[in-house]
Amino acid sequence: MQEHIKHFDELTPDELYDIIKLRIDVFVVEQECAYMELDGLDKKAVHVWLSDDDGIKAYLRVMDRGVEHEFVSIGRVVTAARGEGLGRRIMDLGIRVAEELFGADNIYLEAQTYAQGFYAKHGFSQVSDVFMLDGIPHVKMVRQKAE
Repeated sequence: MQEHIKHFDELTPDELYDIIKLRIDVFVVEQECAYMELDGLDKKAVHVWLSDDDGIKAYLRVMDRGVEHEFVSIGRVVTAARGEGLGRRIMDLGIRVAEELFGADNIYLEAQTYAQGFYAKHGFSQVSDVFMLDGIPHVKMVRQKAE
């Protein structure tokens, strides 16, 4: 499995296409959620993914402070297959990128409530009540860097 870490302007057209296709396949088609997938933040993000010979297997984006939130943030976390440990691997990589590239002490994300336990295993704690985002219940979560 190969790790990829690229700013928007470093992405090839094929990489960008494959990233957007995976996100739409899961978030729009599989979850049957019509939402603004191209939200204008990709140009300000660092794109992080795992791939093999068959293509992208897991993806997320990391944004510096002030882009989406006052903290460094992680979003659009997605895997092409479940139950293979890809979620854990991409989150570990995303946290590392947030800390190494942006010096993150705190990392922010908005989690679908069903995935809250997954993020808790990575050190994230709930910091909001449940709220609806694009028709799906979410919570805001923050991970504080261990001292």
